[in-house]
Amino acid sequence: MIRNTVQRQIIQEALKKNNTHPTVKEICIEIYKDHPTISKATVYRNLSKLAENSKIRKLLLPEEPERYDDRIDQHYHFKCKNCGSIFDVDIEYLAGINAAVQGKYGVQVDDHDVVFSGVCQKCNNWRRINGLQNTSDRV
Repeated sequence: MIRNTVQRQIIQEALKKNNTHPTVKEICIEIYKDHPTISKATVYRNLSKLAENSKIRKLLLPEEPERYDDRIDQHYHFKCKNCGSIFDVDIEYLAGINAAVQGKYGVQVDDHDVVFSGVCQKCNNWRRINGLQNTSDRV
């Protein structure tokens, strides 16, 4: 069981305030506004402990720094190729995929992550307003 320290409470609150799946740096910036004495090392250590104890989720994306999510239920994510925003995708979690992979490849699957990639609604609207159509036309 994980001990609920003041620092952990502050870190969890900062994470809950920011539903953009923040990096450690972004979490530190939020914490330093009200608690400038909490060190970056303390934030790292506590985020690791919270993730190890399933109080938060660590989100690992290719070519990205570690990000953190206060939602611990099984769910998917979307990452915008233009603005870089990351948000939760609330569709049914496909638990059957684990069994299908296990059956086909003879491996044990504990979990799976899916990150959809494309252009978010905000960027799509901006493109439409500005007459851009291709995904190669960056915002």
